[in-house]
Amino acid sequence: MKYALIGCGRISFNHIQAAKNNKLEIMAVCDIVPEKMSRSDLPSNTRKYTNYKELLEKEKPDLVAVATESGKHAAIAVDCINAGCNVIIEKPIALSLKDADCIISSAKEKGVLVCTNHQNRFNKSVQYIRKAIESKRFGRLFYGTAHIRWNRGQDYYLQAPWRGTWEQDGGALMNQCIHNIDLLRWIMGNEIDEVFAYTDNLNHPFIKSEDLGLALIRFKNGSYGIIEGTTNVYPKNLEETLYIFGENASVKAGGKSVNTIEEWRFADALDDPDSIKASCHENPPNVYGYGHTPLYADMIESIKIGREPYVTGEDGRRALELVLAIYKSSYEGKPVKLPLEECSTLDFRGKFD
Repeated sequence: MKYALIGCGRISFNHIQAAKNNKLEIMAVCDIVPEKMSRSDLPSNTRKYTNYKELLEKEKPDLVAVATESGKHAAIAVDCINAGCNVIIEKPIALSLKDADCIISSAKEKGVLVCTNHQNRFNKSVQYIRKAIESKRFGRLFYGTAHIRWNRGQDYYLQAPWRGTWEQDGGALMNQCIHNIDLLRWIMGNEIDEVFAYTDNLNHPFIKSEDLGLALIRFKNGSYGIIEGTTNVYPKNLEETLYIFGENASVKAGGKSVNTIEEWRFADALDDPDSIKASCHENPPNVYGYGHTPLYADMIESIKIGREPYVTGEDGRRALELVLAIYKSSYEGKPVKLPLEECSTLDFRGKFD
């Protein structure tokens, strides 16, 4: 299967490794900064482009990964789709619901597949929790919490000036926290009634968006959610955790990127907690975890047999919608009902000026 990568920044190394692990034919890469394509992890015969439209025209890849700045995801993805390519889109899928809908509808029209890169769904810990949810082992769900307690300093933002802008990124919730926000919504049943939130910029005067977000969620199934996301933790990343509390179970996933089980308590006692903790324990070198390789494997199988990928474009839209609802609630100072009509990060320009 012919593969190409558009965008050769920080996360691109995980994409290339996942492509290699799945034995994809890495035909080409593209970046507007040529130096970013001069790297040792690319096969020697990989062709390099600074114009992705030229890449699409000449290479005609079967699968393209879009890993550019967030604000360009949608336009590039739609161009790939219109060229007949299946697409893996880095999170967030887009920065507006209109653009996310355009991606999804274009893919259906062209008969290609879209996968949103929420790779933490493939963590062993998350898979165990999901299976317990699907088996109804929790009983009635009470509430879940997502905590992302990280650090990002000025050097991080200087590396890429698009970060922290409403036009190309959003803030801590949209960039750093959206993976765990996706997990919380997915695990707790997806359908949301209402969101109330606060966001603030407490320690990053050099960016336009938030470095702290606090949100309460009421799900349509009667359960609740709590989100705490920040890039202000001193002096480095502390943890990313996901708690799920139900009538018959309490679970905590933690570690660098929700890749360990720290508590596993079930009334049915069907499994040994220590064995679960040992079998789920992963220790990745960074917060990106090990999920890219299985996400790619799933997407490749989806293309081959013609089924939807495990993480769809609609899933990416749901995560985007929840972050935008948090922004909207904080901006308006009141609860926000879902589903949202059209909403974009651009709606919140000037909030922290």
